[in-house]
Amino acid sequence: MYTSKAHRIALLFNANKSFDREVISGVAAYLGSTRAAWDLFLEEDFRLRLAGIENWQGDGIIADFDDPAVAAALSRCNVPVVAVGGSYADEAEYPRGVPYVATDNFKLIKLARDHLIDVGLHRFALFSLPKAMENRWAQEREIAFRSLMEADNMEAEIFRGCETSASAWDESVEGQIAWLRSLPKPVGVIAVTDARARQLLQACIIAGIAVPEQVAIIGIDNDPLVRMLTRIPLSSVIQGAQEMGRTAAHLLDQMLHGVRLSNTRILMPPAGINVFASSQHQAVRHPHVARARHFIRQYACQGIKTHQVAEYVGVSRSSLEAYFRQELGCSVHDVILQFKLNAAKAGLECGQRSIADVALECGFTSTQYMHLVFKRELGCTPRAYRDRALAVESE
Repeated sequence: MYTSKAHRIALLFNANKSFDREVISGVAAYLGSTRAAWDLFLEEDFRLRLAGIENWQGDGIIADFDDPAVAAALSRCNVPVVAVGGSYADEAEYPRGVPYVATDNFKLIKLARDHLIDVGLHRFALFSLPKAMENRWAQEREIAFRSLMEADNMEAEIFRGCETSASAWDESVEGQIAWLRSLPKPVGVIAVTDARARQLLQACIIAGIAVPEQVAIIGIDNDPLVRMLTRIPLSSVIQGAQEMGRTAAHLLDQMLHGVRLSNTRILMPPAGINVFASSQHQAVRHPHVARARHFIRQYACQGIKTHQVAEYVGVSRSSLEAYFRQELGCSVHDVILQFKLNAAKAGLECGQRSIADVALECGFTSTQYMHLVFKRELGCTPRAYRDRALAVESE
């Protein structure tokens, strides 16, 4: 039942972006855990979200200040505003007069780089975005990467490439491939978003560059949609955007009850990292094993068999098995099964597909067989694994 006591709140975000969706989800989580009564306004078409916003007759706004047009428009608003966006190395870049909840760009990049160091890599590069006002957060991640590399007396290799568009797709891919080929190998590449990481994965596959043996890739966002669109499961830093949404909602709730919070600034560290095949670099000495793993990583979920891997590499099945035993201490079949299991884990964590669909998409001959593999390898059923993963995500 509608009550006149409910506050009317506008959320100015682009729901096409994973980060923005997670922030909105955090706002919803805050409302679900408190007695705050808010009527939420979300513009269905984000391109129209600023029309007349300065005349908003509601009670408060939470907005994405990474968009300079949003920040400029809200400077004329008289209702309480909480800003959400990226952190800045230069304190003068932060908006004045509004509380600001920021994702810590330095810690995001440091966590990604530390992971690449942990898997044994010594060379690093960053795949960013073209310089533009709306990409300021990406340039801040470049600053963070440069500072980390300079601290280790290393050159910061940064490539911005082109904006994604259908008309420039071929040119964009060619530029990425040329850049990738120019890098000393092996190398770990941090992409400023999962979307950019996905593009780089595709470029590697097109160019025949082995991931992660030659190029290990990690993105930022932990976007489940991107995971579904990549042939090689993508490692990603989890921004903690849901916690940012909860924090922003809490700040606005305080402001609605008379608390003054102008210029309050909260930097949110990353929530963790999801490690998958794209960054699991492992030094492999034998070229046949490296070539086989590259093939398996792309086609394990299509039900390939050991003899097909051997045919691709160009050696006998018995020889390939001997190389695998010597190099990795396991069989070719074991490696195929491990990639299928990792893909199934990623599919279940999304929570958007049935267990039967995940089994089919990951190359298991039946749901029952996937069930047996999960019980043997993980000690739980696929359903229990999915329920546990979703419970952790909602916390």
